[in-house]
Amino acid sequence: MEIQIYSKPACVQCTATYRALDKQGLDYTVIDITAESGAQAEVEALGYRQLPVVVVGEEHWSGFRPDRIQALA
Repeated sequence: MEIQIYSKPACVQCTATYRALDKQGLDYTVIDITAESGAQAEVEALGYRQLPVVVVGEEHWSGFRPDRIQALA
């Protein structure tokens, strides 16, 4: 299961998401939308304007969602 997190620097909800994933022992890849060209467009294509955006396979959500992270573990 590959977990991708679209993020940006100094994002409080992004940091909370990393911590929750780390606590569950889950591996993830961070995609910085300020550094990766096209990443912002990918987030918008999924229909989101708020970060972080977490993508797991066909599933995705926005914001800090400890309930969804718990369900992954």
